[in-house]
Amino acid sequence: MEARLELKKVEPAAYLAMNSLENYVNKSGLDKTLIKLIKIRASQLNKCAFCIDMHTKEARSNGETEQRIYVLNAWRETPFFSPEDRAVLELTEAVTL
Repeated sequence: MEARLELKKVEPAAYLAMNSLENYVNKSGLDKTLIKLIKIRASQLNKCAFCIDMHTKEARSNGETEQRIYVLNAWRETPFFSPEDRAVLELTEAVTL
């Protein structure tokens, strides 16, 4: 397992920017389950097993379906996501990668 970068210590300005983005998203009016999908997808892209586990549990407790969680890594290939979901997941990937 690789050591994780502690962004808050290494690059505080970047950490603050990411924190501001999260605050914006949380106040945006997006459905809470969709916000959890954003966090799971970003965690998948970042390869953070701890975060994937944490956000998946949160998504389940917010009512997200197992089916959508299971296929999130291949969301483009499934019919389970609305146009809004797809737009948000596309933006998540653009911001994360």
